[in-house]
Amino acid sequence: MKRAFLAGMMALSVMAVAGVAHADADHPRVAFTTAKGTIVIELEARKAPVTVKNFLQYVDNHKYDGATFWRAADAGASGFIQASPVGPTFPPIKHESTKQTGLSHTDGAISMSRFAVGTATGDFVLCVGDNTFMDAGPQSGSDDHEGYAAFGHVVKGMNVVSGILHGRIAKGKAKAGGWTGQMLAVPVKIISAKRVG
Repeated sequence: MKRAFLAGMMALSVMAVAGVAHADADHPRVAFTTAKGTIVIELEARKAPVTVKNFLQYVDNHKYDGATFWRAADAGASGFIQASPVGPTFPPIKHESTKQTGLSHTDGAISMSRFAVGTATGDFVLCVGDNTFMDAGPQSGSDDHEGYAAFGHVVKGMNVVSGILHGRIAKGKAKAGGWTGQMLAVPVKIISAKRVG
């Protein structure tokens, strides 16, 4: 009886470990160590496989190590911060809209930055507050109404994200493409980005 009980418990333990491993594969995590603190992001690999695979390619190739959060679009109750990879980018990826994934640009969401549909490479944003105007649909901030590709959310360090968002803005400074009034006076350095958990 005792042996049977132990065998049963071992089987349950193996199943539990397998379940955790399966969940981790569907929800990989990435930790960004920044000059302002650590941000941990959980990705939705099952819902947005193309976008997550692309993002992890940048992480695994250390394309965010030494990069910066340079943009802060602060709208008061909501907003987002943006970072760009270092060096040459990988080819653009297929757009996975929120209509397709079922995800949304709610508080803590991570999303790919893009121009036209299918031009996203390695730039990404982190949302503070609800930015659902970025979801696919007629309310979308994009002219094509396809919105942007949300693909995960912050699970630790939202205070760091908010702190970056409310950083001092450089007066009259802009980057190619515009963004006047959204350029951080002192961009926040990403020391490293790596998979965790």
